[in-house]
Amino acid sequence: MWSAVDVETWISRRTSRLDEVRGTVQEIIEKVRTGGDGALFELSEKFDKVHLDSIAVDEDALEAAYEQVDAKVTECLVEAEVRISRFHELQMPRELWLSEVEPGITLGVKTTPLSRIGAYIPGGRAAYPSTALMCTIPARIAGVPEICCCSPPPIQPLTLVALDIAGVHEIYQCGGAQAIAAMALGTETIEPVDKIVGPGNVYVTAAKMMLRDYAEIDFPAGPSEIAIIADESAVPEYVAADILAQAEHDPHASCILITSSSAVADRVGIEIKKQAEHAKRKEIITQALKNSGFIVVGDLSEAVAISNTIAPEHLALQVVDPLAVLGSIHNAGSIFVGKYTPVACGDYASGTNHVLPTAGFARQYSGLDVHHFCKTSSVQYLTKEGLESIGDIVETLAEAEGFFAHAQSVSVRLKSSQNLQRKNSGC
Repeated sequence: MWSAVDVETWISRRTSRLDEVRGTVQEIIEKVRTGGDGALFELSEKFDKVHLDSIAVDEDALEAAYEQVDAKVTECLVEAEVRISRFHELQMPRELWLSEVEPGITLGVKTTPLSRIGAYIPGGRAAYPSTALMCTIPARIAGVPEICCCSPPPIQPLTLVALDIAGVHEIYQCGGAQAIAAMALGTETIEPVDKIVGPGNVYVTAAKMMLRDYAEIDFPAGPSEIAIIADESAVPEYVAADILAQAEHDPHASCILITSSSAVADRVGIEIKKQAEHAKRKEIITQALKNSGFIVVGDLSEAVAISNTIAPEHLALQVVDPLAVLGSIHNAGSIFVGKYTPVACGDYASGTNHVLPTAGFARQYSGLDVHHFCKTSSVQYLTKEGLESIGDIVETLAEAEGFFAHAQSVSVRLKSSQNLQRKNSGC
């Protein structure tokens, strides 16, 4: 159940099954494209075994959800919302900045929120209120005026309460690849969005990637994963607990321990066996542990090199001086520093976002934040003096490329300005 593994084997185990499902997903997309709401009703009965009378969730259903959720849980969701909002507010870029880089030439950037986004919240048998908060709060902070959410029916009361706390009331009972198609293409009930965010299974991920011509996405995300860099100071009980916490997500989840101590690797294995024996999600954990294992390295620099190659979704640093190691980490979705920083805190209440790239995509993508919900426009403001200072450069390069009208757009202004100067001077 817990054994040594080489990097290549571990990476291959977490490779998604996207190619295997593309055909099925394409059929679903075409069905939604041509059938609209009717296709959503049909597919909900087929895949979710739920008969729907309405796709949209109304305000009465939101209010009723509170009666089905324990008051303590609601209170904790409110507290989590505050902390998640606080962190994402710190990320907000300036709406507009301008800087005079030389006399007469002022440059800058204007940041604008997207007009409409869609968030996919996994669900069905389980509730993921934390994901509802993570997907929608940064969009709200960014200033997106229209936020719609899709989640498989029946949407759990916990998810509805979380969305209400986040301030989202445009909610649709729709799951799987068909939900992504509905948000990207639009139906009679669901208006198309500019961008789709949120985690999902392989069908959801494939649909997101296949529909990028219609709606941008956050990043590909597959089964959850964790890498832990540990030295002889690591507490095996804590390391094992973090591994099991990740393993209980999904049978396809994967966990890897990279350690400079073979003794720690052995003791972690003993702890995993002990803690897994009494785990409530033991069956899922057992399957996920087949995708997991450990690597013993010579030193921490080798451990860091392996971690950067893996580019894990979650990376935990359980070493003597974790802050010294932090600077060498280049590829990771979210980093958990020190033995008192379990990944679960980032999942729920520290404030950072738990919607993260998996399967090595942390090499190219960042975890979800406010910047995913904004776009920028460069700004330039030239005075006559500024145009005169770079006019010759622009004209020369434009003519060299054969774009003579480009050059003319500069020269006509400069000539006009020179003529006006002569007129004003009486020449």
